[in-house]
Amino acid sequence: MSMVTPAPVSASGAPDRQPSRRALRGLDALNFTLADVRDGLGPYLAIYLIAVRGPDQGWNEATTGMIMTIAGIAGLIAQTPAGALIDRSRHKRAIVIAAALAVTLSCLALPFISNFYAVAATQSLAGIAGAIFPPALAAITLGVVGPKLFSKRIGRNEGFNHAGNAVSAALAGGLAYLFGPIVVFWLMGVLAALSIGAMLMVPEDAIDNDLARGLDCAEDEACEQPSGLTVLFQNKYLMLFALLAAIFHLSNAAMLTSVGQLLTHLSGKENATSLIAICIVAAQCVMVPVAMFVGHKADAIGRKPIFLAAFGVLALRGVLYTFSNNPFYLVAVQLLDGIGAGVYGALFPIVVADLTRGTGRFNVSQGAVATAQGLGASLSATLAGLIIVSAGYSAAFLTLAAIAGLGFALYLLVMPETRGFEPAQAGTPSGPAGRAALATA
Repeated sequence: MSMVTPAPVSASGAPDRQPSRRALRGLDALNFTLADVRDGLGPYLAIYLIAVRGPDQGWNEATTGMIMTIAGIAGLIAQTPAGALIDRSRHKRAIVIAAALAVTLSCLALPFISNFYAVAATQSLAGIAGAIFPPALAAITLGVVGPKLFSKRIGRNEGFNHAGNAVSAALAGGLAYLFGPIVVFWLMGVLAALSIGAMLMVPEDAIDNDLARGLDCAEDEACEQPSGLTVLFQNKYLMLFALLAAIFHLSNAAMLTSVGQLLTHLSGKENATSLIAICIVAAQCVMVPVAMFVGHKADAIGRKPIFLAAFGVLALRGVLYTFSNNPFYLVAVQLLDGIGAGVYGALFPIVVADLTRGTGRFNVSQGAVATAQGLGASLSATLAGLIIVSAGYSAAFLTLAAIAGLGFALYLLVMPETRGFEPAQAGTPSGPAGRAALATA
């Protein structure tokens, strides 16, 4: 028996979805519990390798940055294939569960290995599995609620995601203070188990697999199969957005890990994990209302002004980090991450959906843009690590701030407003609807 009530067809040709309460609660629970699992160890990896393993075992900011870059490259290579897999698959729940298990097992193995290449291998596996989550969660959401409710639902998803990150970071900080940094690994195992249960709360038949890949077609229409990956390169605005995503993460990805490393030196390894957890909790508490606001107002305000605010706040944050080494000041500045990252997380799938509406290539396009995003993030760790070792933390933060400023300028001058944009079926912004949308940019 279907868990979704049949609904009338909208003017765009896509059925208006009426998702069940169980499916919506499942999405809430999934985003909350998967929040910490989807990003792997994140900044805790740097703290563990530097504070616990330390220079005696060959670990410093540069070698740790290399591990994060290798894992990031493995993940970015997997991004586009992951999106294509989600587009094709009718078993999205099973894919999410398998990815959660892979990330967790690769992280749980870390306390038992110390060799550079073994650590790189486990974290690369986590990066590859982690590439599944962004397109899968967005696809499942689109397949459950449909395009009409997608923007608001994505904002709610991100709100629960950030709330989950805040709770898990608070738990990690408190437990690490009592039992040491290794407790983070066991906490991730518990959250992974909970995320599997949450995924099973969303019924398989609640997900419309055609809508989930961005096809707007009525139930009695024959939906075309998504075309090859090369079509993505025919959409110049999608490629421009991919470049901007890479710039955002080239600036943003290393900021928190660099602050964590700085706190390790300032406060000692005993307090570093707890302090970085406070940083995460502070930022995530800001991200919850920001993501909710973006989801509710993106259609009214437009995407471009909100995204410009994210780039501006990111640049400001990098500059402010250089004003003081006081741990409490650094935690306070980290609150700004809640604005920049909160906006980006909520708007990313909305803009991709704008640029691929009706094409059936939503998830593979997410994967392509996420590949560029991952490239920026993976290079960020190495760039910051090398600058820190050679010129210090302030130079690294100012460099990351300058990169964010470049992204602001590009988005302001080149990227159009995508609200109401309707791409041609070939993936290019041609045709009357596309030209009309760009005329307002």
